[in-house]
Amino acid sequence: MSGGERKWAPITVLTLVAAVVVAGAVALFLHTHERVERQEPIPPHGEAAWNSLYALRQTLVADGAQARTRQRLQADLFVDQPHDAVLLDTDVARLRGDEVEALLAWVSRGGHLLLRTPPLGMFGEDAGEMPEVPPLLRRLGVVALADPDCVSLQVQGQDPHVELCDGWRVHLGKVSPRLAWGDADAGYAFVRLAHGQGTVDVLADFQFLRNDQLGEATHQALARQLLAPNYGRGTTHLVHDTFADSLWRRLARDGWPLWLPLALLLAGWLWRRAQRFGPWLPSPASARRSLREHVRASGALLFRLGQAPLLYEAVREAFLARLRRRDPTTAALAGEARVQALAERMQLPLFMVRDALSRSGVQDRQTYFARVRTLIQMRNRL
Repeated sequence: MSGGERKWAPITVLTLVAAVVVAGAVALFLHTHERVERQEPIPPHGEAAWNSLYALRQTLVADGAQARTRQRLQADLFVDQPHDAVLLDTDVARLRGDEVEALLAWVSRGGHLLLRTPPLGMFGEDAGEMPEVPPLLRRLGVVALADPDCVSLQVQGQDPHVELCDGWRVHLGKVSPRLAWGDADAGYAFVRLAHGQGTVDVLADFQFLRNDQLGEATHQALARQLLAPNYGRGTTHLVHDTFADSLWRRLARDGWPLWLPLALLLAGWLWRRAQRFGPWLPSPASARRSLREHVRASGALLFRLGQAPLLYEAVREAFLARLRRRDPTTAALAGEARVQALAERMQLPLFMVRDALSRSGVQDRQTYFARVRTLIQMRNRL
C-alpha cells in the first residue's frame, strides 16, 4: 500500500461510519413516526372577514335557494315580493320610521321577517335600568326586554348544549306567539309571531348563524327551521353589520414580523444614543432664603478675589450716606475739619477717624478689617 492510500484510509472509514449513523437515524425516524394530514383553520379573508353571514349565504346558494347579503335594509328590493325572507342581523333600534312601516306592510302581505333584540353592548354592562323596547318590536307586541339567559337545545344524534345566551329576552303583551322558546315569566329567547299573512321571528341573538358557528350540525338544523316559512319560495335577504377589524388591530395581529424587528432596532439605536448616567448623587441642600447669608457669601467671594478696595468703598459710602441724612452740617465739611468734627461727635481718636476715611492701604488684610470695623462703629453711632 502506498503512502497516499495509507493517508486517506482513516478518512474513508470515518465517512462510512458517519453515513451508517445518518442512515440508521433516518430509518429510526421513519419507523417511529407516521405522516398524517391535519387541517388548520386560517383567519378569514376577503368578504368572510367582514360579512358575518357569508357562510349562511353560501350554504343557501349551494342548496339551490336564492340569497343576497348587504349592509343596508333597502326595502325597495323586497317590498313587492311577498314570498321573500329578510334576516336583520343589525340593531333594530336604528331603523327609521319609514323603514319600520315598509317592513310591517311587507310582512302583512306574506313576508317572513327574522330579527334579533338590540345588542347588549349598546346599554353597557352596568346599566341600572332595562333598555327601552325599539319601535319595531313594540309594534309587534313586545312590551319589555328581560335579562339574558340561555335555553337548552337538543338535536337528534348531537350532544345537548345551550343557545341564545348573548341577547335580551322579550316579554309579550296581549299577543300569543305561534312558537316560543324559553320561559314566559323570565322572558322568551325566541318567539314566532303572526302579522297579517306573514311571519315575524324575534330571537335573542344570531350567534349560531355566524361564519364560525354555522359549521355545527345543530346550528344548521336550527337555521333550517327558522327559515322554513318561505324557504325556497323567494329570495332570502341577509342584512348584516360590518365586523371588520381596524387597521391598527390588523397591524398588531398580523404585522408583527415587520414591526417587531423594527421596534428592536429602534430600541437598540436609542440605547446606543442615550446619555450615560453616573452614580447617584446626594440631593443638593435646600435653598437658603437669608439675605444676610447671601450678602456675606458675596463679600467673602469678592475678598478672596482681591476686591477688598471695592468692599471698603461700599462700607465708606454707606457711612457717608447716613451722615448726610443724620448730620448734614458735618457731612458738608471736608478734610481735617470733618475729621475733627466726627472725632468729637463719635468720641474717637483723631487718627482712628482719619484712617477710617482714607482709601489708601486697604489692600492689606489687617488694615482693611480695622477700617471697616471703625466705619461700621461710626455708622451705628449716628
